[in-house]
Amino acid sequence: MTRIVITGASGQYGRMATDKLIAKGHGQDLILITRTPTKLADRERQGCEVRYGDFDKPETLAGAVKGADKMLLISGTRVGARIPQHKAAIDAAVAAGVKHIVYTSFVNVEESNPAIVAIDHRETENLIKKSGCAFTFLRDAHYADAMILNAGPGFIASGIWMTSTKGGREAMVWREDCVDCAVAVLTQEGHENKAYPITGPNSENFEEIAVMLSEAAGKTVKLVETDDEGMYAHFDALGIPREPVDDQSVASIPWNSDDMVSFERAIREGALDICTDDVEKLTGRKARSVRELIEANADFLRQAAKDSGA
Repeated sequence: MTRIVITGASGQYGRMATDKLIAKGHGQDLILITRTPTKLADRERQGCEVRYGDFDKPETLAGAVKGADKMLLISGTRVGARIPQHKAAIDAAVAAGVKHIVYTSFVNVEESNPAIVAIDHRETENLIKKSGCAFTFLRDAHYADAMILNAGPGFIASGIWMTSTKGGREAMVWREDCVDCAVAVLTQEGHENKAYPITGPNSENFEEIAVMLSEAAGKTVKLVETDDEGMYAHFDALGIPREPVDDQSVASIPWNSDDMVSFERAIREGALDICTDDVEKLTGRKARSVRELIEANADFLRQAAKDSGA
């Protein structure tokens, strides 16, 4: 029996991965780490082992990881502050004899990428490579869910999508497609010491997506271009912190503006214009598109338009 430990198992990605692994018959193989074990009481009834562990308390991780053969290291939420957190998990994995670390990285971790999120992921990848464990880096593109389902209702309500991307393109991906790739890597052989850019099937700009969003919602969402300072002012007005705050969302946006402004710059400069078929290679089916996500959530988006008085 191969035991799999999942960090951040009570988050969206962790819950979805757990569901899919249980569905494949791996429930009793799973060790689920969380800061709040009470959130995962249902998992114990499904045969999983739930353990307390906190990235910010390295002493809690050694025992939490014990007995695992593989680790799904789901990146933390504090952009710009994750490297010591991830190091604690990696060190615990090494001490516990974990053989293979599967890490949810980012689509472009090169130094030329101006997005500050790339720094966390690049340094984490380096730490894993130095650990001596086998690795698989799942370099996930921008989640389409985040833009369409989290930020989308705000765009619809105001009728304005503020951006500084200047027509830059990216291939946004469904979170579930990313999770399916992780499950494939965890349950198949032959993925050791490889990196997979996990992207959607189409490279698109925000203007094209705004048109799709407008059509689905029945209300025009106008793309308004600004610069980096304009983006900071926009996020400041929404009350979004410039630096990351744990478990905080403002206007349904769970990020911080330092992250988002640098992310927009990365799109503008072409650093995220990467499109692969790795979802299909890993799962046997094609990646789903932004349009498909919008169509699947058309009722939700139309309701957002109604709630805004449109």
